[in-house]
Amino acid sequence: MTKTIDLNCDMGESFGVYKLGLDDEVIQLISSVNVACGFHGGDPNIMDHTVAMAKKYGVGVGAHPGFQDLAGFGRRNIDMEREDLMNLIIYQIGALDIFCQKHGVPLTHVKPHGNMNNMADSDEEMATNIVDAVLAVRPDLPIMVKPNSQLHLVAKAKGLPFILELFADRSYNSDFSLVSRRIEGAVITNPNKVAQRMVKMVTEGKLTTFNGEEIEIEGQSICVHGDTPTALQMIKTIRMELEHVGIQIAPFSV
Repeated sequence: MTKTIDLNCDMGESFGVYKLGLDDEVIQLISSVNVACGFHGGDPNIMDHTVAMAKKYGVGVGAHPGFQDLAGFGRRNIDMEREDLMNLIIYQIGALDIFCQKHGVPLTHVKPHGNMNNMADSDEEMATNIVDAVLAVRPDLPIMVKPNSQLHLVAKAKGLPFILELFADRSYNSDFSLVSRRIEGAVITNPNKVAQRMVKMVTEGKLTTFNGEEIEIEGQSICVHGDTPTALQMIKTIRMELEHVGIQIAPFSV
């Protein structure tokens, strides 16, 4: 059997007249898209356009809820009460789902954005609130999680379907968390380097961390951030190198 891997990208993060990323080009090369829902980026028109493109190219559509933080692009920690956080997430899932209904495509997954996701790496309470928000409205909806994170462990314990996600353009710490963007080298922009890392991850299940340690890791989906400057070339190179070793790009299965 041919081995497959899902290739996802965070998209729909433009806002009004402000354009971010090369969404129209990138979406033709991936198998799943995580669509901003208007809080850290995106707006109704952008959401509508992104879902329409996903339908055109047969790409799975996921909700990408984030903190209500346009100025910080959802990449700042925000301390929220349980009910506030859950309803923030539910609101964004619902907003994207109605555009999916408009275009006749299913909502395939949810993936917390930015620091909402990063905080749930080690904060069990945060992870629990995120998982409970999804369970409250769509208990069948898979959530993308980092391997061995609290979000992963809580989803598994509570029976929420999950997809193990690998980050192509980000450096990892030895505990599987991502290196802070404040540190030089946290974001990897060289397409060839990124592609080589992904081939090693997918074929050998191994990753070299930021401090040079080799750890074992597994995943069902590879993410490239849409706002990484070299995202388009990176995705092309990842696809080419994976296909060269017999790995096909295809939507994840849960």
